[in-house]
Amino acid sequence: MPWTEEQTRARILQARTVVVKVGSSSLTSQEEGSKGMLDVQKLDRLVSALSAAVQMGARVVLVSSGSVAAGLKPLGFTERPDDSVSRQAAAAVGQGLLMAQYEKSFARFGIRVGQVLMSASDTMRSSRYRNVHNTMERLLELGAVPIVNENDTLVTSEVKFGDNDHLSALVANIVRANALILLSDVDGLYTAPPSEPGARRIPFIQNAIDEIDNSSISGSGSSVGTGGMVTKVDAVRIATASGIPCLLTSAHNAGPALLGDTVGTAFAPLRARESSRRLWIGYASHPQGSVVVDDGAVQALQTGKPSLLAVGTLGVEGEFSAGAPVWVEDAQGQKIARGISAFDSDDIISLAGKNTEQIERFLGSEYARPVIHRDDLVLVETPAQ
Repeated sequence: MPWTEEQTRARILQARTVVVKVGSSSLTSQEEGSKGMLDVQKLDRLVSALSAAVQMGARVVLVSSGSVAAGLKPLGFTERPDDSVSRQAAAAVGQGLLMAQYEKSFARFGIRVGQVLMSASDTMRSSRYRNVHNTMERLLELGAVPIVNENDTLVTSEVKFGDNDHLSALVANIVRANALILLSDVDGLYTAPPSEPGARRIPFIQNAIDEIDNSSISGSGSSVGTGGMVTKVDAVRIATASGIPCLLTSAHNAGPALLGDTVGTAFAPLRARESSRRLWIGYASHPQGSVVVDDGAVQALQTGKPSLLAVGTLGVEGEFSAGAPVWVEDAQGQKIARGISAFDSDDIISLAGKNTEQIERFLGSEYARPVIHRDDLVLVETPAQ
């Protein structure tokens, strides 16, 4: 039965573990002469709201942007630099300033914080994914607030999340959060860019996969941030498809959002939560190649829950080993699913198109098993056509 707005907001209010993401523009000054510098008053207001939730029994994980923005002014920049090396230098200075202020601000309420710097590679391998989970879980057990950011100082473009919106959705999966709250300088999702006449805030969306048209979503309005509304909606789609209700609102509304008030835009979860392994396969693993399948296999995968058999495969793209995460694609290159391959890519080429009897006769019974077992296969969510 579909979730209602009241049920969704009640679930957010009752969340035992909640991930809150705040963007750079919500933590930095927009005034001339101090634009891009860390705004301590904004940060203190956010911390007050988060601390109130912690004192009411919630376990809070904060995914915070702002390290690059906080380092701009101290290094003499008047705007966000275009080159990655300068941004990494700003992050090296700003990360320390940002964490020092968080420690001071949370200390007013007797709450400790712990810094967790992540890169995309921390989610690409299941063992590192588990290690991140264990670290943050232990911090929460000890009553601390993990403060998560991408490791902007050292990470390269090839292994970047690209924005903290995407990172926050993965963190929500990692810590098995009961809710995800995205805070920015916009107080919700609108029917058109908020500056346009007649634009209306949308209070509730039941299905973030089907009900949002990407063409109507405006981009970032901030000169100090990297994310925009598109990246926030992508994060919502990942989280709600993982069974996590979401709320998108402004940082000014952080307190009311955590109290379940009717602010921002609430997004209902699309299904019950799956196992952490399936969540990793679907949203955090880094596919190392592709298994190409025929139309019959595509139809079977999309209409049921079968394993992918060799008889439905056409070949592979790339080279990979057994146990690697891979895409499942149709003959036109459309991504259908992600999964964990049971065979090396060379073996799949030999198995392609053969039925079980042929495999046992020519290759041996040890090869007569699925290319990807159904427990290791997760369909790609796509908007309804």
